[in-house]
Amino acid sequence: MRLIRNPVAQFLAAGFLMLAAITVGTGELSDRAAKEEAIADSLATTDLLARLVVEPALPRGLVDGTVGAVDRFSRRIKDKLKVGDVQRIKIWNSDGRIVYSDQTQLINETFPLGEKEQRVLSEGDASAGLSEQDRRQNRQENRYEFSTDDDLLEVYHRIESPEGEPLLFEVYYSAETVGARQEKIFGAFRPITLGGLVVLLALTTPLLWMLTRRLKTSADDRERLLRAAVDASDSERRRIARDLHDGVVQDLVGTSYALTATGEALRSERPETASDLERMSGSLRTSLRSLRSLLVEIYPPELHTGGLAASLQDLVAPAHGAGVEASVEVTDMDGVKDDVVALVWRVAQEAVRNALRHGQPDTLAVNVNASNGAVVLEVTDDGRGFEPGRVDSGDHFGLRGMRDLIRDAGGRLDVRSSPGTGTTVRLEVERG
Repeated sequence: MRLIRNPVAQFLAAGFLMLAAITVGTGELSDRAAKEEAIADSLATTDLLARLVVEPALPRGLVDGTVGAVDRFSRRIKDKLKVGDVQRIKIWNSDGRIVYSDQTQLINETFPLGEKEQRVLSEGDASAGLSEQDRRQNRQENRYEFSTDDDLLEVYHRIESPEGEPLLFEVYYSAETVGARQEKIFGAFRPITLGGLVVLLALTTPLLWMLTRRLKTSADDRERLLRAAVDASDSERRRIARDLHDGVVQDLVGTSYALTATGEALRSERPETASDLERMSGSLRTSLRSLRSLLVEIYPPELHTGGLAASLQDLVAPAHGAGVEASVEVTDMDGVKDDVVALVWRVAQEAVRNALRHGQPDTLAVNVNASNGAVVLEVTDDGRGFEPGRVDSGDHFGLRGMRDLIRDAGGRLDVRSSPGTGTTVRLEVERG
């Protein structure tokens, strides 16, 4: 898995894929170019044979099948047609009858002419293409000529007999010419294309490796700085919480106890003063609950599986002071990793804060349960509710930040709410 994510490995894989694509692409292009070149050469050769060799040598009576005309014509052109890759020749009349072939068994055989052949006879333009071996005349020819599955390149050219009748001159060339030209064309470009890409990969791979190492080193340095900043922030928040707890909180607790004791002592002699002292003591206790909740938000004490329930109780303490019936239930959390517990705490903190600030609920319930390999947190209130879609679009409830945090941990957050029906925030994450 680490090898797949390695940038150098990805770069090399992309380079080899590009190399394969270029090889296939240039092969296709060279094959096409080779065919076009072979066809062009065959057309030029056929034109020369038709105008300078075959047409001047045509005797009278060849088209009509006059005795001796075939022999005289064959003697005249026998050695002159042995050029290039010429394999076979035929001469057709407009009725589809073969008036001459270097395979004498085909002479006077009749086959229907196709559209291509008829167009050459009528318009005079030359035509070329790979031979269709399944055509009847070609199957018949293969029976007489040779047993092979190799394709042939056939070229048609119009000529005229001495009597002025248009004839179709057909020449077959070996398809090996196409393969030879393909190798010649591709061989010329192979060192340039493939060699250049290989050199590029060889030069850029070390550079990419060095750059990756530098980036990784820089990322490690940034991570160390971030961890140091987080540790410093935690240390400072821990110090502030400790100072508040050991100083202001303890002083307020002592003052609350003193007010209560003084009130009890004066209740019989000065009941009005005792009542005032009791109200001040109650106000101090309320302020203490709020201050303890603030301390929990600044730095939750003992945030592990054993201290999660107590931390959540401190978290919902302000709800009691606001007249909200709040409950906390934590079960089966033994063995859950501390980072998962911290995530549960942060999501619960955000959900409880949102419920108290914006929901105005009468009841609030926080339930945490770990079973079947997952930790599930549910924070439910019966407050005003809201449209979750509006929150996703940038409202102030902080759920977008919670989703990002949970996504990074591989968990899932579900917020169910609508106006007037309360809100349920559900977190599900692996135990770790």
